[in-house]
Amino acid sequence: METEEKKPFLEHLEELRHRLIICILAVAAGFVISYFFSDRAFLILVRPLRQALPKGSEIIFTNLPEMFVTYLKISLIMGIMLATPVIFYEFWKFVAPGLYQHEKRFIVPFVLSSCILFVGGAIFGYLVVFPFGFRFFLGFANNYVKALPSVKQYFSFAIKLLIAFGIVFELPVITYFFTKIGILTPDFLKKNRRYAVVIIFTLAAIFTPPDVMTQIMMAIPLLLLYEVSIIVSKIAYAKKRKE
Repeated sequence: METEEKKPFLEHLEELRHRLIICILAVAAGFVISYFFSDRAFLILVRPLRQALPKGSEIIFTNLPEMFVTYLKISLIMGIMLATPVIFYEFWKFVAPGLYQHEKRFIVPFVLSSCILFVGGAIFGYLVVFPFGFRFFLGFANNYVKALPSVKQYFSFAIKLLIAFGIVFELPVITYFFTKIGILTPDFLKKNRRYAVVIIFTLAAIFTPPDVMTQIMMAIPLLLLYEVSIIVSKIAYAKKRKE
């Protein structure tokens, strides 16, 4: 009896282990492929900084393995991105048996919209915030103080900022999901707009480096996304009432 009760749980663990192994192998394959393009990816990543630097300036590395380790990190991130379809597929296959039929139809739109908004947030950070922010920071250089950005510091700064912008752009998707399950309503979002402004600036301060300009540049799109989220919540709420 005890064995029969434990069997389903053990089967779930075995299935989870199997799917995790597939995901790891997919990431590993993506990593190997990406390593051959890691130098090009690095040049794309540092382009906003290179364009903002004065002529003749260079990006440096301060210890011998730094560039090699940076290429490995870039390859890993690209490998995860390449393996994303496999990861989502394996996740779907694992959770699908436990979902109702009406819940299953939300998975694909939810995953697609999440990916699009995350990438959109990262692109916004790269194309809009990076050039403006780098010009602002490098403006403090003068005849006595020169900027010598290192590869390690720049990579860490850039990746954290891109991920932060990707995450905060998920706000409309999160709002839609919470509205569908009854946690949020459009009226609640409207009434608490003033508190949302405070929370948004607090989140911008947490997610970004400790400078006012970058925080403001994250807070402004978040404020716009909050207004978009109210519209999204209205749509989700109206559909929920019809069901």
